[in-house]
Amino acid sequence: MALDHAILVSLLERPGSGYELARRFERSIGYFWTATHQQIYRVLKRMEGDGWIDVREVPQQGRPDKKEYSVAAAGRAALSAWLHEPIEPESVRHDLAVKIRGAAFDDPAALIREVERYRQVHGERLAHYLAGEVRDFTGPGAPHASGPPDAGRELQHVVLRGGIAYERMTLAWLDDVLATLRRLGTAR
Repeated sequence: MALDHAILVSLLERPGSGYELARRFERSIGYFWTATHQQIYRVLKRMEGDGWIDVREVPQQGRPDKKEYSVAAAGRAALSAWLHEPIEPESVRHDLAVKIRGAAFDDPAALIREVERYRQVHGERLAHYLAGEVRDFTGPGAPHASGPPDAGRELQHVVLRGGIAYERMTLAWLDDVLATLRRLGTAR
């Protein structure tokens, strides 16, 4: 996936400035697609030149005007074309998995601290996802809470649920890895 498509999706969900877009990447989209502020601004400039996005100046009190970006017809067409292209399943490239296999040629127990650190990161990410789910998808504003379904919110929620399931699966696997490393460490 190109950064262009992630930006188009974000701008279709809500137009905004480059700064606001970068914050969205840090807060939600960034868990599935990361980009630096510099990358985002570089791609926005190129997309503007290609006619994929529209830009309007928004006056601000006591500060310079800001640029607000929204998706132009050409950008919608580009996103639509991309959405209809087949994608190849991602290959799994996982440094930790290679380290775990490599531990057979060293002291398996020496890897425990790194796996525990890795597990903590995934535990924090799961907690963040769960808090976001409570904040954004429960109560009166929740999808199906009232009225007809909102496709955008429903699809945001299903992606979030995928992230939650992935983190839960990763934590279960890391618990298995830790138990195995500890068992092998005491067997030496």
